Amino acid sequence: MSNIPNVQGIPITLSDPKDDQGCEGQRPAPQRRLKKAVDKTGEPPSRFSLRVQAGWWRSMEYLGMSLHFLAPPQPPNPTFTRTIPSTLSKEKGKFVLHFYTPKGYEKAEQGTRYPAVVNFHGGGFTIGAATDDARFARVVLEQCRAVFVSVEYRLAPEYPFPTAVEDGADALLYLIRNATDLHIDTMRLATSGFSAGGNICITAPLRLASYLKSGASIPKHKIVAVAPWYPITDYTLTRAGRREVTINPKKALPTFFTDLFDASYLYPPDLDLANPLLSPSKASDEQLAEGLPQNVIFHTCEWDMLLREGEQLATRLGQPPLSKKVHYTMIPGVSHGWDKGPNPIQPAERSEELYLECCKRLNDAFEGK
Repeated sequence: MSNIPNVQGIPITLSDPKDDQGCEGQRPAPQRRLKKAVDKTGEPPSRFSLRVQAGWWRSMEYLGMSLHFLAPPQPPNPTFTRTIPSTLSKEKGKFVLHFYTPKGYEKAEQGTRYPAVVNFHGGGFTIGAATDDARFARVVLEQCRAVFVSVEYRLAPEYPFPTAVEDGADALLYLIRNATDLHIDTMRLATSGFSAGGNICITAPLRLASYLKSGASIPKHKIVAVAPWYPITDYTLTRAGRREVTINPKKALPTFFTDLFDASYLYPPDLDLANPLLSPSKASDEQLAEGLPQNVIFHTCEWDMLLREGEQLATRLGQPPLSKKVHYTMIPGVSHGWDKGPNPIQPAERSEELYLECCKRLNDAFEGK
């Protein structure tokens, strides 16, 4: 299957990590498991230098995604946005929700409610924008007749872990608390996300569950499905360990990206990499049982270094004692983020087909099947 190697629309040259192991390669004697952020990033670079690098790649990402959006069928623009305050994060501030709405929404009568898909974009928690997944949004609008809410969560290095996850949980809280005004059915909610956003689409519901467990009271609601696409799920794994089980290591993301993403998001240096809100694969059975819905629609990419950890989490979720309804798809012959290629002529091969299959399963979850 042909595809353009890219990170959020930025064309890149993929290379074998054995040729350049990045910051991890500078650590003495690679461990099988990493415990703290410093084990992965080494002495952290200055936050200023990380901001400069991130700013450059964000501008490149904007150009790449502009090309991505040219290919037919044209993706929609958001119908409206809402700027909301953070309430869970220690880093107080505001962030934006982008609302894509189905046909008839603007004339909906009082009492009309739509299911909602809350989406999180990719980009290593460092680059990317809420509009990046507009092609997926189009399919959700057409097939699910759901409101698609894409979250402009705050990015690292300005806002390292756990701000992105807490913004994700805050987005869910806002929709639940303002459902009447937004014509949203709080009993038919789902999350989706790509790459880093795939991590948040799992961890934001876990964060919401911990908030509710603390005694907080919010209106009745139900998240019926999560749909992660090629997510990172275990930060305790080393690059060497991932490489050993990667089907096509020459298709791995270049270390200049992964080093930037890790140093930006994994801060401070003593951050515990096994924190379940960072590495959902390390969550307990109890946390996963309480925090995640029964329906899990999980996608991985064959040539991705994240394939095995995603596959293992999907398998775990579907087996006792969790026994969730897992629809797992490994997409053959593609690299990480294959569907975001900067091809102005046509969408990435099979992307429309796989988006459609995902939405059919979301529909089943919304309908209680």
